[in-house]
Amino acid sequence: MRAAVLATVGEIAIVERAVPEPGPAEVLVEVGAVGVCGSDVHYFEHGRIGGHVVEQPLVLGHEASGVVIGLGANARRHAVGQRVSLEPGVPDFTCGQCRAGRYNLCPNMRFFGTPPIDGAFCEYVVLHEEFAHPVPDSLTDEAAALLEPLSVGVWACRKGRVRPGDRVLVNGAGPIGLVSAQTALAFGAAEVVITDVNPRRLAVATELGCTRAVDVGVTELGALGFEPNVLLECSGQPAAIGAAIRTVARAGRVVLIGMGGDDVPLPLPYLQEHELELTGTFRYANTWPTAIELAASGRVDLDRLVTGRFGLDQVTAALTSVRVDPSSIKPIVRPGS
Repeated sequence: MRAAVLATVGEIAIVERAVPEPGPAEVLVEVGAVGVCGSDVHYFEHGRIGGHVVEQPLVLGHEASGVVIGLGANARRHAVGQRVSLEPGVPDFTCGQCRAGRYNLCPNMRFFGTPPIDGAFCEYVVLHEEFAHPVPDSLTDEAAALLEPLSVGVWACRKGRVRPGDRVLVNGAGPIGLVSAQTALAFGAAEVVITDVNPRRLAVATELGCTRAVDVGVTELGALGFEPNVLLECSGQPAAIGAAIRTVARAGRVVLIGMGGDDVPLPLPYLQEHELELTGTFRYANTWPTAIELAASGRVDLDRLVTGRFGLDQVTAALTSVRVDPSSIKPIVRPGS
């Protein structure tokens, strides 16, 4: 098979590799579509994210869908020909976090496109059968791939306990902000205000149902008079985080989703005096059934996020498209095209 490999920082090479063999509980999947995530771009540009360092050639890509074309000896959950969305992290199933149901915090997680585990910018992958989720025919291959970022939004809304009647502020209208906003609306939020400095992304947010889309390069967040009881912080920008927290209502909930610098200053007196709950998020757990239902029912539109399609030979262009095109939201790689 062909695979797009990060050979060194800033350089993708197309190489021939053997088609992987599924293990006893694994399925072999022909990859149909793969979304480009900000983490893929970061590895491409810098060769590391925090303590995760690329030390050998690595296949990036973790937002994937495809078709099951082979079964391991003990795999029983799928038939050949089943379309699936891939949950790209397989835990060890045995640690304390896994046994407590928090498998996203498993210290031995093997996650696509995170060193040293290869991802899905290739023609075939293998995955544990429990993490290949069947999808209905009503979902496109691209939407099935984007169930992964949607799962981030579902997990964030669960962590923020978004419920009917809530007022939600989404800081940042990138792909995660856009799916988080749609999920908050689907969970019953009465108002969802989203912010960014990119007018094109804000226009898409309005299309997708946000109550208000605010260009914070033009309008100060504190001048809006909007007092959310849930903040979904998707920007990762230190200054933006502090400004957004200072708008949250008493006893509100703050969910930090975006990844920025190692150290972020927080308005501690405001947090304490308002008794805000503050939590981080890391990936997701048990979100695919909800994500599939939200997308299949039309309450979340994933196809609207797709702004470019690239073949395997064009992975470099896919990885750099967000930097060069202000209208880019979610590039998609189609390995078979």
